[in-house]
Amino acid sequence: MERSGIDRRSTIGGWVGNLPAPLAMLNRFSITRYLLASVVSLAFDVALFMVLVAFMFDPGWSSAAGYGAGILVHWLISSSFVFPGKARDGAALQLQRLGFIGTAVLGLGITVSMVSWLVDLGILPVVAKAAAVGVSFFAVYFTRKYGVFR
Repeated sequence: MERSGIDRRSTIGGWVGNLPAPLAMLNRFSITRYLLASVVSLAFDVALFMVLVAFMFDPGWSSAAGYGAGILVHWLISSSFVFPGKARDGAALQLQRLGFIGTAVLGLGITVSMVSWLVDLGILPVVAKAAAVGVSFFAVYFTRKYGVFR
């Protein structure tokens, strides 16, 4: 998968691209790579969220802490695997990171407000978190694809 003589795939992307055809499809579309990155970061997010809720921390704040852990994991995966060849250098990289953080704050706001609101309505925290994950996933993906990593 070369573009203009330069292979833009990351090491991970190259590895995924060399998998058998059905599995290599994961590498074909940015939405599938983003989904995979989101699943990995969501594992970090939800694990921390559930631990904090189990220790009786406020569900809204627990969702914020979990989301924060997921942000760091997601940046590492997004910049090397989801949007390969789209990372910038120098000052442009710093602006890109700020844009990534901005979209993370958007997702955080969606997550915290939805979890808090739904828990106040009597919804179980884990169900509220699941609903927030779905909404924030698409909002953040599209702003990253068409804004941060364009």
